[in-house]
Amino acid sequence: MADDTGAHRALPEIEVAPARHRRGPLRPERMQPVRSRVSGAGLARLFQAGDLAGLAIASVVATRMMSLPQAMWLGAPLIAIALLVATGAYAMSGRERTRRRFGRLLIAAAAAGGGAGTLCGLLDPAFPALGCAAWAAAAAAALSITHLAWGLVVAHLRRRGLLTPNVIIVGGTAAAQRLIRRALRTRDVNILGVFDDRRDRVGPEVAGVPVLGKTADLIGHRVLPYVDRIVVTVPRKASARIAELLERLAPIPNPISLLLDDVDDETEARAVSRIADFSLMHVAGPAERSAFLLAKRTLDLTLSILGLILLAPLMAAVALAIRLDSPGPVFFRQRRHGYMNEEFLVWKFRSMRLETSDYAAARQVSAGDERITRVGRFIRRTSLDELPQIFNIISGEMSIVGPRPHAIGMLSGGAEASKLVETYAHRHRIKPGLTGWAAVNGSRGPVDTAEAVRHRVALDLEYVERQSFWLDIAIILRTAPCLLGDSEAVR
Repeated sequence: MADDTGAHRALPEIEVAPARHRRGPLRPERMQPVRSRVSGAGLARLFQAGDLAGLAIASVVATRMMSLPQAMWLGAPLIAIALLVATGAYAMSGRERTRRRFGRLLIAAAAAGGGAGTLCGLLDPAFPALGCAAWAAAAAAALSITHLAWGLVVAHLRRRGLLTPNVIIVGGTAAAQRLIRRALRTRDVNILGVFDDRRDRVGPEVAGVPVLGKTADLIGHRVLPYVDRIVVTVPRKASARIAELLERLAPIPNPISLLLDDVDDETEARAVSRIADFSLMHVAGPAERSAFLLAKRTLDLTLSILGLILLAPLMAAVALAIRLDSPGPVFFRQRRHGYMNEEFLVWKFRSMRLETSDYAAARQVSAGDERITRVGRFIRRTSLDELPQIFNIISGEMSIVGPRPHAIGMLSGGAEASKLVETYAHRHRIKPGLTGWAAVNGSRGPVDTAEAVRHRVALDLEYVERQSFWLDIAIILRTAPCLLGDSEAVR
């Protein structure tokens, strides 16, 4: 597990009261980190479930009016939902006209009622023809009500910055200007700023969006935890420039897209559409990952809340022992990097004497470290010092399984650990964890050499590539035996 190194300082805010020209026309009023963003695919599934419930109620109403058979009120809602999914009703694009959106609902209701009614008519010649019209009318009313509600929910989430993707552009080219103008028209994507090495030629802004610095300034920039995607816009023939930019941006964990300039209008339009045309179903990345992320978050909340209840007496006993053993606070908090380089305060039980706590991350823990208290040795050896991170998991800053969060500026062998491996920040593509693949494979405690850092990062990136719900379960089951069976590790 991790050590008590890190700076105990307040977290920086993203431009608390910036000048308007520094915000630009496409920056939301409230900046939300990527980890707080609502899953578009999950939200769409929730809307589908709500529509199905509304159609079920409509079926009950129509059945009471017309005595419809069971096949009608069971089959028609499923047909309607299938039609709505097939016609993109859950994309919730801000550009779609209201007339078209609700026209689609009426057509789906009528088609589902007619299709199910035809089937019922074949099975029962006495089926009332007006039953189709009654069900379609009730279904259309139900869908109109639910989709009015969904529209209000989506609008509210977009206003709060929880749904609309945030983008950074590298390169103030003509293609970048066209992308910005499209975003201004559609409002389907927020462009937070532009980075360009030719700032003296580009000027302070591109199509109204502020130029925040050069490409080198983007690495480690405080805006990165809020960015869903980085778009690199370069001339098509500048292959050397493309390779150079991608190499320089390699340390950044955020996804990167390439938008080539100087291509024909049709090709560029398709490329811009892929980048800027975010439907609700694709706001948070591939839809197939949303089920895993939901299952992972459910597991986190279930185990952490249950653990907090069961371990509360033990945590109280540890807190009391710390207070009796040495003066100072019970808890130790330090700044660490989380998802997409977001800075957060991690919670631990204090295991060092207050006057020797290394808030600057200048020295990692070693065997027989004189800074550790008597109680500190016991809680570190048993990893009880990590239990307060349950609060970080409940708040969503951490997960139960993931790469261990390292202190910001942590030194390893006299060098900053994050500078020793080019892909170091790629371990931040997922939330940090209380335990992880590295921990159950022997990489626990301090990483005080360059080789130890490389080994830890390699294991972390292996987990990033392999992550799955069942792998998380396996890691959780392996954690306790690994900790109890490893008395030699420095912790």
